[in-house]
Amino acid sequence: MTAYEPPGDPGAGPGPAPGPGPAGYDAVVLAGGAARRLGGADKPGLRVGGRALLDRVLAACAGARTTVVVAGPRPTARPVTWAREDPPGGGPLAALAAGLRHTTAEYVVVLSADLPFLGEPTVARLLSALAAGEADGVLLTDADGRDQPLVAAYRASALRRELAAPAGEEGTELTGLPLRRLTGALRLARVPDAVASFDCDTWDDIATARARIREHGHVLDEWISAAKDELGIDLDVDTGLLLDLARDAAHGVARPAAPLTTFLVGYAAGRAGGGPEAVAEAARKAAALAQRWADEATDARPDA
Repeated sequence: MTAYEPPGDPGAGPGPAPGPGPAGYDAVVLAGGAARRLGGADKPGLRVGGRALLDRVLAACAGARTTVVVAGPRPTARPVTWAREDPPGGGPLAALAAGLRHTTAEYVVVLSADLPFLGEPTVARLLSALAAGEADGVLLTDADGRDQPLVAAYRASALRRELAAPAGEEGTELTGLPLRRLTGALRLARVPDAVASFDCDTWDDIATARARIREHGHVLDEWISAAKDELGIDLDVDTGLLLDLARDAAHGVARPAAPLTTFLVGYAAGRAGGGPEAVAEAARKAAALAQRWADEATDARPDA
């Protein structure tokens, strides 16, 4: 378990976020652990906020050119490349080597599959810090200052170099070797983030994660993200605009008009080709109609 501190958003860090990371990167997600502290449960498939932990991590690295998941294949919200260490269950170092074989980018983001609060801003921060410096990798540290090497961005060449070293030693294999065998040989920079580094090793961790996303400041964004994944929608829209439209329709027309109007806006935007601009234009027209409707009600009053 990684210590969890509620304040702040994932990826907030101690200061302003750097600019966007490198345009091209690959991601390797390690999802084949035994989950002994969860009684052998299928940890990547456990749901937090209605979404599997693995799908939440895949959403955070959606910008990757290639995403490799090292585990047995399963349905996922996003397309991925599957890989497996040989033999299965050979540990994180062997799993990383198996995933890295499918990557070609200069930078590789390496993640575990149990990070419920990881988001794209954190991934961008790691990549930006890596590109701006000379380190072999940039990783998160948790609330206690501990390194989290499975929430990190690395130079692929450095990973391949150090993974080849133990494999080349006589009688030495990667199977069973700890991850620190790799990270101890790398030049690493660190970014503190107590929220994004939170991982789920126990049922208490799962309960904590599920409770946090239902807090007032997070629940709407979490619900929208879960709904988009469930519906297969990859579209960022101005939710404030839609909420204002729903409010105007409810107040100016009738309460049931709010959900029906937002549905019609979505349908109209889809027929217009989709995209944020189509949603905004349909919402603008509906909002203007709701305003005219409300104005007519005001004009009809005897004292108007």
